[in-house]
Amino acid sequence: MFYYMVVIEHIYYKIYKPYGYLSQFVNRQTKRKSKKLLGDLFQFEENMMAVGRLDEKSEGLLLITTDGKFSNYITSSKVEKEYHVMVDGVVTASHIDKLREGVEISVDGKPYITKAYDSMLLNDTSHIYDRFVRDERHGPTSWLSITIKEGKFRQVRKMTAKIGLPTLRLVRVRIGNYHLNDMEPGDKISINY
Repeated sequence: MFYYMVVIEHIYYKIYKPYGYLSQFVNRQTKRKSKKLLGDLFQFEENMMAVGRLDEKSEGLLLITTDGKFSNYITSSKVEKEYHVMVDGVVTASHIDKLREGVEISVDGKPYITKAYDSMLLNDTSHIYDRFVRDERHGPTSWLSITIKEGKFRQVRKMTAKIGLPTLRLVRVRIGNYHLNDMEPGDKISINY
């Protein structure tokens, strides 16, 4: 009796998801027909999936793969996700402390306490692709680095709003050991796992 072992070669990419795109390849909804999709930017192999999501107004690092086990691991609470966030207002040490200690947000209509595993003020944002957000006359802005392990719906935006600093721009720069580095919106790079 012979047994054959099939080895599946999975595919892995990191992309810089631009602002204004949904983290999906095909639109099957009637309400959102005019939305921009990842499939409009790239030709992907069959059975590709986005690992986690970035909402339409968020940008930055997104991993794409055919490997379901990889996807489950990356989206688990074992893997850190780092975001660089432009907020409306001036960040103080008190804001940083609140993020680290934990803030209560709403998840599925229920209270949920979340915390940043690391949070700090960013003084140098030269690594972030420059994009106009708003005119300076509307008040000061600051940049924060926020690292989390969970990934609740719009979590980082809810966290900054809760401490009185609404998010103006959200860029995911790292997922575990995968970094955005010097990628620009629309870039796609093959990676190894």
